[in-house]
Amino acid sequence: MHTQNLSAWTHEHVFDSGNRLAERSTRVVMAITASMMVAEIAAGWWFNSMALLADGWHMSSHTLAIGLSALAYAAARRYSRDPRFAFGTWKIEILGGFASANFLLVVAVMMVVGSIERILSPKPIHYLEAMIVAVVGLGVNVVCAMVLGEADGPGDHHGEGAFGHRGSHGHHHDLNLKSAYLHVVADAATSVLAIVALAGGWRYGWSWLDPAMGIVGAALVATWAKNLLVDTGAVLLDREMDHPVVEEIRSVVETGPEAGETRVADLHVWRIGKRSYACALSVVTHDPALTANRVREQLSVHDEIVHATVEIHLCHGAGAAGAPEPGPPTLPRTGS
Repeated sequence: MHTQNLSAWTHEHVFDSGNRLAERSTRVVMAITASMMVAEIAAGWWFNSMALLADGWHMSSHTLAIGLSALAYAAARRYSRDPRFAFGTWKIEILGGFASANFLLVVAVMMVVGSIERILSPKPIHYLEAMIVAVVGLGVNVVCAMVLGEADGPGDHHGEGAFGHRGSHGHHHDLNLKSAYLHVVADAATSVLAIVALAGGWRYGWSWLDPAMGIVGAALVATWAKNLLVDTGAVLLDREMDHPVVEEIRSVVETGPEAGETRVADLHVWRIGKRSYACALSVVTHDPALTANRVREQLSVHDEIVHATVEIHLCHGAGAAGAPEPGPPTLPRTGS
């Protein structure tokens, strides 16, 4: 009896398999970045390069942020079967990405402040030594970017590079991994700008180019941070109602040979994994045989819909003017 065994009506609430390769890769990159961070900060102070110092301080914040990404992976995996998380723990990873985006904004502000200070109070720069360290830092960042790019999942690439557009729906990035990747790329970009600034200052005596490139790098980092905040914030706030999957749900329920005059009156969709969505929908129909299980069977053509709560309201015919005729109220039939 169902009062003794509910296994046929229950299921696991693990909707995302995680990314163990990404977790390992972020740990490796964190160790590499931390080592280079110490070298660049020390060299920047010794050789008096604002661009090199900016790159080194970026690495300090990036090391912390990448470590946060690795921690988010570990926490999501550890608590993946904890029943206190109604829709799984994937959003722990998204929260890590959101925090990393805020770290990037802090880095951008630090770059601007430091560069302005150097413009107002210029100091001599040891160009050759600073350039050597910047080139080494760039090489380290390129290696780290390759490590993280390879961890973005073999099934996700469609010839457009790591973290490019994915499939017809998009939004299938590992946003936690993307946040770590952006930290590394931001470091690489500031290393390039530092090299350009140091070369220009060394060759032409343009000492102002060093802090100017720091400001340019800050604008670039801030732009990346803003985009990451938008992506992660949309997931955390369940802003998914403009996603193509919403119209696909409406279409599959309201069309087809068995749809009849069935309509979706209310629909809520939210993400619970990189490629997984949950939905709650209220359906109005003239079909007395329509059940929640049948609606879920219709939705099953879309693999990304892994959890559906269905509420069915039976409409009692139509009057001459096309409006529903009044009838006795009926309790909705629900299922999840």
